[in-house]
Amino acid sequence: MPRRLRRRAALLALGVRRVVGRTLVVSPRRFLSSVLAVAIAVGFVVTVSGVALGLAAGSTVESPSVDYWIVPEDGGDGPTALPVGGSRLGEVHGTAARLNADDRIDHATPVLVAPLAVENPRTGEREYVVALGLVPAGDGTRVSGLSTDHLRPGDPHYADGGYDGDWTGEAVLNPAAAERLGVDAGDELRDGSGSGDRSLAVTAVDDGPGAVGGGMVPLALVHLSELQALTGADAGDQADQLLVRTDSRDVKPTLAAAYPRTKVVPSDGFSATAVAESERALAIGLAASLVALVVGVLFVATVMGLEVTADREQLAVLDAVGFSPASRGLVVLAETLAVAACGGVCGVLLGGAGIVATNAVAGHVLSVPSVARFHVALVGYGVGLAVLVGLLAAPYPLLLARRASREGVTR
Repeated sequence: MPRRLRRRAALLALGVRRVVGRTLVVSPRRFLSSVLAVAIAVGFVVTVSGVALGLAAGSTVESPSVDYWIVPEDGGDGPTALPVGGSRLGEVHGTAARLNADDRIDHATPVLVAPLAVENPRTGEREYVVALGLVPAGDGTRVSGLSTDHLRPGDPHYADGGYDGDWTGEAVLNPAAAERLGVDAGDELRDGSGSGDRSLAVTAVDDGPGAVGGGMVPLALVHLSELQALTGADAGDQADQLLVRTDSRDVKPTLAAAYPRTKVVPSDGFSATAVAESERALAIGLAASLVALVVGVLFVATVMGLEVTADREQLAVLDAVGFSPASRGLVVLAETLAVAACGGVCGVLLGGAGIVATNAVAGHVLSVPSVARFHVALVGYGVGLAVLVGLLAAPYPLLLARRASREGVTR
């Protein structure tokens, strides 16, 4: 290693050791207050950025066994748990069949989400439920907490596009829907739209994991073609999205080519494209970063300025033994960055806890599923933001450090 680099590394190490010494012996409270200020600012950014990622992930139906969703580009970036309305995909049965013919894909199914009026014929109770129509594969897949095993595999009513096949009428309800309608497994429901010529049979009341809104949203899981027939989405064979289960990462270009003007959202809900295209998510993230940057810079600059002022005698000693102004400045810079980096690490942990708390409050108060998501990229983002805070805050303590002179030795 060249001599100059060794010297700079030694100066940086000296700055870090000085921070450790002040933390353990001289002024631990002042150091902890600096770290806490940066941690709060970074934690705020990580939490808000987690909410922004939740918005940017798009409106996808929750399913732990699904690896990708194919959704329309303008299908909405809102925080709704289930995408009702907006742009839809067409000719979905044919597209799903082509995807299922790919050996890399375990199963692909269209999903239609629509409000559906149903009626209990015994009591006359009429309620709206959020109906999810899909093509079950009989493989134990859960969608929004409901198991597809309670539905006959396939989509018999579709009948190759004729919509004249067998009407199964099978419906899986969650406890919220069953309670509102006053029904249980084996009971019958009627189409509440007024036509009265279609009926549904409750095959199960399922309260599985992953329920939307903590299980408070009334849901019904039915065959895709039957929901299409009940809602008029059979014209053009429409659905809101395609759910794809696969173990291959190479299949993503194939999914992207399935439809024009669509986006492929991975199972972790994070998509760089989705974030870039979501103006709301970008606005939230940028606003949070700006606030954290201003608060962090002001606090770190002030506290480190006080540290330098209180440490003028030691800096003057460094000057007296031959440390140049640049060397003393490098030591102070190392101290500032060390404080900021410690705050960044603590801030990431604080932000992760904030995301968990945000989701818990949203589920309890608003009865909605998780609105914030944590991604590993937030770790680098939080620490990087803290380092930037340290760099921007450094000029003020560096200016004070240059004023230290040999006169401080006599004080």
